[in-house]
Amino acid sequence: MCKKTQIIIIVLLLPIFLFSQKSRVPFLNIDTPWADSVYKTLNSEERIAQLLHVAAYSNRDSNHVKEIAGLIQKYKIGGLIFFQGGPVRQANQTNYYQSISKVPIMISIDGEWGLKMRLDSTIKFPFQMALGAIENDSLIYKMGREIAKELKRMGIQVNFAPVADVNNNPNNPVINYRSFGENKYKVTNKSLMYMKGMQDEFILANAKHFPGHG
Repeated sequence: MCKKTQIIIIVLLLPIFLFSQKSRVPFLNIDTPWADSVYKTLNSEERIAQLLHVAAYSNRDSNHVKEIAGLIQKYKIGGLIFFQGGPVRQANQTNYYQSISKVPIMISIDGEWGLKMRLDSTIKFPFQMALGAIENDSLIYKMGREIAKELKRMGIQVNFAPVADVNNNPNNPVINYRSFGENKYKVTNKSLMYMKGMQDEFILANAKHFPGHG
């Protein structure tokens, strides 16, 4: 390798090294002795399985419950994402799945407008397109907190929301009313307010979609 090439590589890599030394992700500064102790009890396959989220439904029959239970007991999967069903049925299934799991399961849901997106007999919050029309974004923050409170009552830790896609294609049948709108700055701010509301109630938020629909 010629000297000129070496200099170019050093110049390109130097900012990365400097940034990594000065910047540290906040959650890395938190002590997690319990999580670390549990992690050390897992073998390699179980550690890999902790990365897996399996789809679960509370509106299906007992065979589905047995299938999910089998995955939990055999492979020690790390999480479940619940889709269609009902709140009481899902709560009962969540308690059951947690009771048979070696490691506490991370429970998640697609709840863009709250539990109602997936569960019957629950409160439906406004679609994001409607929220895109309001001027007071603090209302979105409050909504995020209320949704988070409902999720916690269901034993859910993660919400795959908000939709941070920009609705730049009116013919897109997937996003449409699920987006805050076509202005990227407004979409960003409203998404952050929604996320902050959930996070302040200790629910993990997940801005989507990447690479996305807009």
